[in-house]
Amino acid sequence: MDRATEEETAATGRRILVAVDEGDESVHALKWCLASFAMRGGGAAPPDTIILLYVRPPPPTYSVLDASGYVFSDEVAAAIDGYSKEVAEAVVEKAQKLCTLYGKEVGDGEAGHEMKVEVKVAIGDARNVICQMVDKLGADVLVMGSHGYGLFKRSLKRSRFQSQKLALLGSVSDYCVRNANCPVLIVKS
Repeated sequence: MDRATEEETAATGRRILVAVDEGDESVHALKWCLASFAMRGGGAAPPDTIILLYVRPPPPTYSVLDASGYVFSDEVAAAIDGYSKEVAEAVVEKAQKLCTLYGKEVGDGEAGHEMKVEVKVAIGDARNVICQMVDKLGADVLVMGSHGYGLFKRSLKRSRFQSQKLALLGSVSDYCVRNANCPVLIVKS
């Protein structure tokens, strides 16, 4: 971070991007962030801005006939999309309530002592979208939950054409740690 960016952050507070989803791990990460990491302002310190990001999966693409031979109509696709929107609204509403709750518990109720909260909902592959939104929204830090599995190794069966190999399988948080253009804070559940 260069000096101009540090001075700007000191004057406006940090922009903390918190990736939220339907899982308990993201709720735990948000609670931890609100209780232990985010600053609410007051005195000389400006409040941080919490950016809640929910990434909806991309709409499924179906051919006229799927593998089972059923025909998917536009109504079915619209119903699936509507359900996805409902889930996104529910997740974001729950996260916003947590932010409000933690703001009231810690804050003293005076103006300027509550953190700022922004909400963003995007569509796409969560790994890529989160890393893109870090740049687009100017996040100073990314906070994410994790199952705690991390990278794990799986042995592939030896065949006559290949020798024993190890495959590394990662998660969204592992991808973001490697590819996000800001510090990434992983909160294990």
